[in-house]
Amino acid sequence: MLIIQTTNNACNLYKMNHSGNTNQGQSNNQKPDPSGKRFKWWWIYLIMLVLLLLPSSLNIFSTVKEITWQQFEKDILSRKAVEKIVVVNNEKAEVYIKKELSNEAMFKEVFKPSFGKGINSGPHYSFNIGSVESFERKMDEAEKNFSISEKIAVSYVKKTNWFWSILGWVLPFILLYGLWTFLLRRGGGMGMGTGGSSIFNFGKSTATLIEKQKSNVTFDDVAGLEEAELEVREIVDFLKSPESFTKLGAKIPKGVILVGPPGTGKTLLAKAVAGEAQVPFFSISGSEFVEMFVGVGASRVRDLFKRAKEKAPCIIFIDEIDAIGRSRGKGAFLSGANDERESTLNQLLTEMDGFGTNSGVIVLAATNRADMLDAALLRPGRFDRHIYLELPNLKEREEIFKVHLRPLILDDTIDTHFLAAQTPGFSGADIANICNESALIAARKKKEKIGKQDFMDAIDRAIGGLEKKSKIISPEEKNIIAYHEAGHAVISWLLKHVDPLVKVSIIPRGKSLGAAWYLPEEKQLRSESAFTEHLCATLGGRAAEEIVFGEVSSGALDDLEKVTKEAYMMVVYYGFNKKIGNISFYDSTGQRDMSIQKPYSEETGKLIDEEVRKLVSDAYQRAKAILQQNKESLQKVAELLLKKEVIFKEDLESVLGKRPDSIASIPA
Repeated sequence: MLIIQTTNNACNLYKMNHSGNTNQGQSNNQKPDPSGKRFKWWWIYLIMLVLLLLPSSLNIFSTVKEITWQQFEKDILSRKAVEKIVVVNNEKAEVYIKKELSNEAMFKEVFKPSFGKGINSGPHYSFNIGSVESFERKMDEAEKNFSISEKIAVSYVKKTNWFWSILGWVLPFILLYGLWTFLLRRGGGMGMGTGGSSIFNFGKSTATLIEKQKSNVTFDDVAGLEEAELEVREIVDFLKSPESFTKLGAKIPKGVILVGPPGTGKTLLAKAVAGEAQVPFFSISGSEFVEMFVGVGASRVRDLFKRAKEKAPCIIFIDEIDAIGRSRGKGAFLSGANDERESTLNQLLTEMDGFGTNSGVIVLAATNRADMLDAALLRPGRFDRHIYLELPNLKEREEIFKVHLRPLILDDTIDTHFLAAQTPGFSGADIANICNESALIAARKKKEKIGKQDFMDAIDRAIGGLEKKSKIISPEEKNIIAYHEAGHAVISWLLKHVDPLVKVSIIPRGKSLGAAWYLPEEKQLRSESAFTEHLCATLGGRAAEEIVFGEVSSGALDDLEKVTKEAYMMVVYYGFNKKIGNISFYDSTGQRDMSIQKPYSEETGKLIDEEVRKLVSDAYQRAKAILQQNKESLQKVAELLLKKEVIFKEDLESVLGKRPDSIASIPA
């Protein structure tokens, strides 16, 4: 990737890794009823609904008129029209009107015939009484007020709604039965192949089954992985024509594990195998095996391999296998390892190479933490082949660009070789993101086609973030930032082993206030002098601040972080220090990642700290010496930055001249 030196209080820029997703077909294991006739459960729900609404619907046709006590007293008692009153459940009074008053205009409505019957015999009115004592007191007062000589007959009855009483007992059982039946049907029918869709399927595998002819990703969509593609293509050839291998006594590998940094195409390569092999393909993530219930992970492993054997020959792809494949017992206290994960791993080991046979079942796995995996999982017989995917080189990046540029509308300025040269250290996912980002930038500018500048803007954004020209920076701060970046630029230009400088900017981008872009050469080895000069160039910004302003600012936080890490790597890992000697404390197996104790003594640790401080101090003094001798050039570059905000290699050549091969005259 492009390397940038930034100026910020807390700015540590990393590349963003994105991987494209490709739609995959998903199997549906539900089998239709061969008879074509299935019991319609909605009839049960309809009948229950009718039974619930029936009593309420009957009340609609009731002729009893609801009134208040005031209406009863004013309109009925005052006319002496009451024949009798029936108090139901000490809550409601039902009023019966004398039949001889049925022809009066006021009472004609309540005496109307109902449902083909004769005259309505009552009750005709009803009202709530509140309490029995209050009702009787009001009745006595009303009879005296209206001079009713013959006391009105009042009776008290108890009525029970048998329907609602029975329903209150039966309905809970009906609901429980319906829920139980629903869960059983869901567990028996929908649960197959979709583990976890009900409480009965925790032990079922959640793997997605891609049937034949369903995957639309092929090896044509994979670029920059020629060696890895060659190895997995052999598996595809075996699945298509196994006789060409078996006639010589050869056996197909039981497992293939893809190892590499994020975004290098591990999952994409697995999708291509699924599309090319034209055999059933089970896809699952390692984290899907582990649940909070004991024994679920092992059960899902068993179910997955059982389904795979039924569809053999087939492929099982386990993404991020380190979720269940970590070494057993290693760092259990610190890493939170538990018996459930280890039992899942044990079951996976048994299924891949145990007493049972898995003929025709090939396991593909992917991880970026192979150092964490259990040795028993990686041995031949389980994962026979280990395919290592690395970040693509120049030629491979060019091929990847060609794949991702296919759907884009480009103008004549696009050169894939140039784009590949501008993106060293980028993964396939990064390149896919760059192509998509360039299309978004061109669309934002209302352009008809995507141009070279759109790609350059996309690369800058991926590395440094979005430009923030609206960020408020005082003139004093801008002056400090300009001299800081000029310090990086001048020292990088004068030192031989520092990567070539592409451009310098003091426009805020992302979290940084300014940045210097470098284009690293794709080398496999770096010398001690290259490390030392890189430290010197990284500290050039702070050195420039001290020389020009007499004090330093907090803008070198990112520089100091990088310098400290690199200095420790030189002393502890690469053996570049004479006092420490040719000793490396680097652990490529990762077994000491969770270790509490350091691999060296306290005395050695103290010596390491002293040598790191001396190494950084020497680099800083060297940076100051270079800038003191080239103070005029430093000032010119800073003034040019303040004027243009962004300067390129050509601008530096006009100020500093052609880049020299070495600066042997500068004191080391």
